[in-house]
Amino acid sequence: MAQQNDYKGPERRQFLRLGYVTPLAYKVCKEETIHKLLQGYTSNISPAGLLCNIKEKVKKDDILWLSFDRETLSICQEIEKRSFIYQNGVIGKVARVEQKDDNTYDTGVQFITREEKDSTHIYPKIYFTKGKLKERQKEEQEEELEQEEGEREELEEQRDMIEDEQA
Repeated sequence: MAQQNDYKGPERRQFLRLGYVTPLAYKVCKEETIHKLLQGYTSNISPAGLLCNIKEKVKKDDILWLSFDRETLSICQEIEKRSFIYQNGVIGKVARVEQKDDNTYDTGVQFITREEKDSTHIYPKIYFTKGKLKERQKEEQEEELEQEEGEREELEEQRDMIEDEQA
């Protein structure tokens, strides 16, 4: 396995990568994982993508929602201009996955841009994510209403008991 420093060919990256280590929260945009907020950390970043270290194995071309501290880097202004931002997270596509000795994965993620050329494979997954998030928000609202109704009924019962005692 070649180290990054061993490569002697021309630089193929369009953007320079900056070493940047910070905690990262992410979700894999699939039905079985969309409700799980997973943790990892970034290793380096550029306006086009990042390298992160995560515990869960993902596949090439999986769509991820990534949340990390973007405010501390001036490079992130470029990310904000170019990338697809959803609920304060950046949407990206897995470009490569490499297992490390400690059973974690170095995962290269390419940010999905607002001008993505071939978006047919991306948008169904993003809309799926939006749909699941809206569905979950609706369920949470219904649970809150049920809880409020239960509390209201309990208060009415207590009021009735007090009135009965006073009578």
